[in-house]
This record gives sequence, structure tokens and C-alpha cells, in this order.
Amino acid sequence: MQVIEEDQLSRVMAQKTTPVAIRRGTGYKLHVQLPYAEDNRIWLQLGMKSAPKWLLSQRRWELPSTHFNTFVKRALDRYSRLYVIQPYAEQEVCAKQCWDAQGHECQCSCMGANHGSGNGDGYFEVTDTFAVRWQAQRMGCRLMARK
Repeated sequence: MQVIEEDQLSRVMAQKTTPVAIRRGTGYKLHVQLPYAEDNRIWLQLGMKSAPKWLLSQRRWELPSTHFNTFVKRALDRYSRLYVIQPYAEQEVCAKQCWDAQGHECQCSCMGANHGSGNGDGYFEVTDTFAVRWQAQRMGCRLMARK
């Protein structure tokens, strides 16, 4: 895994063609950045009881963190690719619980490279991984792509 600088993370956030999901950990809402479309609010609202909140100053949407897996699946269906920025355990070793995991939440050091691969029929493929320091917390970024 390659350590990246803040300016490289800024480039991921500045690009406008691939959605970005930002998970900051337990107790935080999910933030998502989407390519502009007039129906973004409606698309994000589908299947949710609460409306997504637009964060004007950050130019991204806020969703309940419990919608992470649903958002990832729908974003991959709509856009084919998705950046996920999230905390990860730098010293944790990847194990069977990661390989047999369901959903898209991975916090071990593989950054999702082995996540859910136990049966070989994984829904997604990690095509790029890197790590960055962010607010004294180890954060990683992975580019997920629909198979």
C-alpha cells in the first residue's frame, strides 16, 4: 500500500466523473460526492426514509451511515466505479472473516483487496488502493469497479 500526500487526496476529491464515498468511522454520517445530475437528490432518496442532506460548503451529500452498502451497490450499478475513503487498521492482518465477509465495509489492512472473495464470485473488484494521513487518523482510499 502506498502512502499518499494530501494533494493526491485532493485530486480524488476534485475530480468530477467518479463518485466518492467518505466513511469517517463509527458515529459519523456517510458523505458522498457525485457527478452532477439533476436527479441526484431523488436517486439518493430511493429506498431511504430520511432525505439526503446537501452540504453546500463541502459540495457533497450526507446520508445515514447505515446506507453505506446500499449506496456502494447502487453507485457501482449507475457509475461502474466508486472511490471509498475510510479509516483502516494499519497493523491488522487480513483473515478469513474478511474473505467471507458480506457487504462492502472492510477495515482491515487489505483495504478490501481480499474482502468477500471467499467464494471467488465477488460483486466488486478493487482496482487501486492507497493510504493517506487525515486528521491524525490513518485513512485509506480504494477505487472499486463493477465486474
